[in-house]
Amino acid sequence: MRRLARSTGLATLTLSIACAAAAQQELREVAADLFRPLPSTVPAVNDNPITPAKIDLGKALFFDPRMSASGVFSCNSCHNLATGGDDNMPVSIGHGWQKGPRNSPTVLNSVFNDAQFWDGRAADLAEQAKGPVQAGVEMANTPDNVIATLNSMPQYVEWFKASFPDEDDPVTFDNFAKAIEAYEATLITPAPFDAWLNGDDAALSDIEKTGLELFVDAGCASCHGGVNLGGEGYYPFGLVEKPGADVLPEGDKGRFAVTETAIDEYVFRAAPLRNIALTAPYFHSGAVWDLRTAVAVMAESQLGADLDEDEIDAITAFLGSLTGEMPEVVYPVLPPETASTPQPTGEVR
Repeated sequence: MRRLARSTGLATLTLSIACAAAAQQELREVAADLFRPLPSTVPAVNDNPITPAKIDLGKALFFDPRMSASGVFSCNSCHNLATGGDDNMPVSIGHGWQKGPRNSPTVLNSVFNDAQFWDGRAADLAEQAKGPVQAGVEMANTPDNVIATLNSMPQYVEWFKASFPDEDDPVTFDNFAKAIEAYEATLITPAPFDAWLNGDDAALSDIEKTGLELFVDAGCASCHGGVNLGGEGYYPFGLVEKPGADVLPEGDKGRFAVTETAIDEYVFRAAPLRNIALTAPYFHSGAVWDLRTAVAVMAESQLGADLDEDEIDAITAFLGSLTGEMPEVVYPVLPPETASTPQPTGEVR
């Protein structure tokens, strides 16, 4: 009898393990239809072959505050690679210590977004790179002054020639933006979720798998899908119930500013969720500092779902599995200025 009981117990355990494995495989198959793991290599970008020389040039430009009129702000100021690729501020601070209108999105994995900015007004990272440089509330510079600054430093001229060898005059504003795009395309952060999608059963904990299942079943993945778990579509903020003015400022109508179409009022690009645990505060307003609160707000406003505390905990745990391995960043040594380098201008305060 004892031997029979032991045999029965072993059979039950074996069946239980087999059922758990089958359930995990089923969840992975569902996830594979909704998400994609990060690639293992730097992705190609349109009309901009990525080379080591161009990456190095783009890195220097990304960190160089002399690309701003005041000489104070660089791309890294608002997209700090030490703090999740954003600045961890409700809204960014720019030229003359002015406050920008929206929360700064992370630059990490941004190459996988269909478009850039909360309203999608830039088609790619090269176009995006031109915007902040010229925005009066951000870097407040001009293309002509950027080019004059670059041409005043022989090292930059040599780097541009190496990066764009087929061009007679490679130091252009377009190439400035392409170099930054090339560098930003390398800022990829593989996460435990990618390992799990690729077949590593142990990459996610039980609560993270439960959170993933809830994320899918509740409908979160209908907007936050694809390789970046977002960044691929535009949706009204408040699809079921519009959040209060503390979360959704009345003056910011989102994509309407781009299309001037009434149906795009309060429509925003779905936020990419990779590294979301590192990039508080949340939403375009930067009004919510706690990720659990952000999950509850989204469930209520977008899905009409009243999640309980355990469900919020599980989804939040799953979102934590999207925190990836940060790219190693060695601060670049920038070219020295010369007597012809334009001096900082504008009110810095």
